[in-house]
Amino acid sequence: MSLAPTRFRSKSVRTCPINPATASTPMAPHALELKIPPPLVALCVALMMWFTTWIVGPADVPRLLRVGAALALLVAGLGFDVAGLASFLRAKTTINPLRPAATSALVVSGVYRITRNPMYVGLLMILLGWATYLGNGVAYLLAPLFVFYIGRFQIVPEERMLADKFGADFAAYRARVRRWL
Repeated sequence: MSLAPTRFRSKSVRTCPINPATASTPMAPHALELKIPPPLVALCVALMMWFTTWIVGPADVPRLLRVGAALALLVAGLGFDVAGLASFLRAKTTINPLRPAATSALVVSGVYRITRNPMYVGLLMILLGWATYLGNGVAYLLAPLFVFYIGRFQIVPEERMLADKFGADFAAYRARVRRWL
């Protein structure tokens, strides 16, 4: 009996690449895919960032500078979120991140010319603004946790469904526009 991993394809389990550059690396769907709304993931990371303030105090940065930078990141993040949402609403497609199969249109205009995931970029910028407000260097170390989780358990299954639904149009879009920024 061989212990080497086997590839299988069925209607219930599909292999999927992590990204186009590693298309030869299959990944079976995971139970956490499309289960937790991205804003809730961001809230959990924000709470973890807040807990780090109990361990490490704020950096020696003037409060006014910290708050100003935090507000700039917050406004930029909200701008990405609202622009992405508005593009979806104009295209009359679903905004529910847990049901990407209900997508009725491939949105490639507006902010979607800059990033394939402006709403997730917006949430990340809001998290970075929160870390800046907290003034705690350790809080910044938790932002990659958000990027990893959203990338693996939200974006990968979304893109798999978009590729199935929109085929060559999505492949061309994916080749033209970066996942984040």
